[in-house]
Amino acid sequence: MDADRFAVLKILLEELNLKFVVTRIDGNRHFFIYPERLGFEPIIALLGYPPVAILRKIANCRTILVAHYDRVKGSPGANDNSAAVFELIKAALTLKRNDIGNWLVIFTDKEELSIGESLKEQGAYSLAKALKEVLIDKTHVFIFDCCGVGDTLIISTAVDHLLQNEESANFARSRHLVAQMRERALAAARNIRLERVLLTPTPFSDDAGFFRAGLAAQTVTVLPAPEASELVSLLRLKPELAVALVSEQDGIEKDFIPKTWLCINGPDDRYETLTPRNFQKITDFALALAGAF
Repeated sequence: MDADRFAVLKILLEELNLKFVVTRIDGNRHFFIYPERLGFEPIIALLGYPPVAILRKIANCRTILVAHYDRVKGSPGANDNSAAVFELIKAALTLKRNDIGNWLVIFTDKEELSIGESLKEQGAYSLAKALKEVLIDKTHVFIFDCCGVGDTLIISTAVDHLLQNEESANFARSRHLVAQMRERALAAARNIRLERVLLTPTPFSDDAGFFRAGLAAQTVTVLPAPEASELVSLLRLKPELAVALVSEQDGIEKDFIPKTWLCINGPDDRYETLTPRNFQKITDFALALAGAF
């Protein structure tokens, strides 16, 4: 509970000999793990926005895989979001071993917001503002959140509810990019023969900060099959609850929220609740997105 998650993650990445830089943006520390062929120097704790040289190097990345490493105070943070971090580390090791390029893994800081904080204070917001200056439309951003409990891949449709009343050209572009990413996620799932895949609204993750900054992103998460099926059934009966679920509004019926999600952000988010037998499926899915299959 008292672990310095930044320090633990930094030491682990060094021990695994993964190439990375840590970039400070608005006081938040984000890890950028990259293919060796990009040729960064392993500079730690860079100040300010990512240097122009780094931005230019990542500009043509086809796939960016994202997971936040921070947690709510008082929570062990096993599912939210340690599992996804470890799954993406394993994916990065495989990508490195197979000498596959054109990808980037980012571990973000300050995904979790305190009461009263706005999306502009989320670490993903200022990060996305920097990234969108150089990334081009062919770059797809996939966010992995709460991927440690269950066997059913959930491809989030939360952004549909965010964008449904927006008519600007920028939001129309975001819709187009999200549609592309969603199709790519479904294709990756088919490619590795995932048996259980659903499209359904989920609570916002780093995608909220990314969208607020004008950068499209697609979130994926995992639930146990019974919880996932029940969620889909309830949303069919009460579609109006989707907006409340997405924005995590106060007063939403507890019976409506999957048990797995009720456990996060609190002391019950312990490693004993995880289902590690399913971890490799998520790692393989990330690898498929990055072109390793």
